[in-house]
Amino acid sequence: MGHFSSMFNGLARSLSLKKGRENSRNGNYNGTEAAESMDKGAKKNDFILRSSGTVNVDGSKNFASVFSKRGEKGVNQDCVIVWEEFGCQKDMIFCGVFDGHGPWGHFVAKCVRESLPSSLLSNLFEASTDSDFDLDSDKLLHEFDIWKHSYTKACAAVDHELEQHPKIDSFYSGTTSLTIVRQGEALFTANVGDSRAVLATTSEDGNLVPVQLTIDFKPNLPQEAERIKQCNGRVFCVDDEPGVHRLWLPEDQSPGLAMSRAFGDYCVKDFGLTSVPDVIERSITSKDQFVVLATDGDEDGISGV
Repeated sequence: MGHFSSMFNGLARSLSLKKGRENSRNGNYNGTEAAESMDKGAKKNDFILRSSGTVNVDGSKNFASVFSKRGEKGVNQDCVIVWEEFGCQKDMIFCGVFDGHGPWGHFVAKCVRESLPSSLLSNLFEASTDSDFDLDSDKLLHEFDIWKHSYTKACAAVDHELEQHPKIDSFYSGTTSLTIVRQGEALFTANVGDSRAVLATTSEDGNLVPVQLTIDFKPNLPQEAERIKQCNGRVFCVDDEPGVHRLWLPEDQSPGLAMSRAFGDYCVKDFGLTSVPDVIERSITSKDQFVVLATDGDEDGISGV
């Protein structure tokens, strides 16, 4: 639990306002205020999350490469984030790719990119003060359980806020979300959709070997198809796309989603689509070299991904 407790020590140190310190001692300082405080601190240092999606640290030794290219369908609806010193921790980095779809997909993807990091921090902070997650209690949960709990709550909150957004129509539009957080030697991955995380590790003979970390959540996966069926949604391929299973409304030839998990797409949220993330943990070893986060467009177009 060393990494987890040190994270929240860092969060507490980042809250420099006197009022914040007093409220924290009184048990009134919540995760939302903590996340907002960290966001303000980032902006003061010219870290602009809403533009390129990168929050870099001066003198950083981390290396991140970002590539995105517009396809043949129109506007590029993908966006990314690379946030160093995430949660005010020097050894923590948050990365993600978001693949929008539908007429408002590029707006939905950017909205989720902007909202998810702060929501995750908020829920992690609140978990640290929740009696059920008391680090000194008999109900102590492992670090992974707290990350999974916080990610699940964060995704639910972001999806709910997106539905209420006054300027984005996400009824027939949505986005996938694949994010990773590295803290020290721990790697947490949260996947909502069909983007993919692949770890490059070194084999005994010195060659790089790809290890897929995530599941491509397609509608025809047995557990996904069963959930959709229980919710009266339909999964089938159209004649001109054999082998491409899509999610459809019970009595309408729409929306035809090629994934079973996503933010937005409220037209089909009651029929099997979910924004619940699949969260996994992996311990990084000296053999692990880098991680590739790729949207399904990259997966479908590049051999070996």
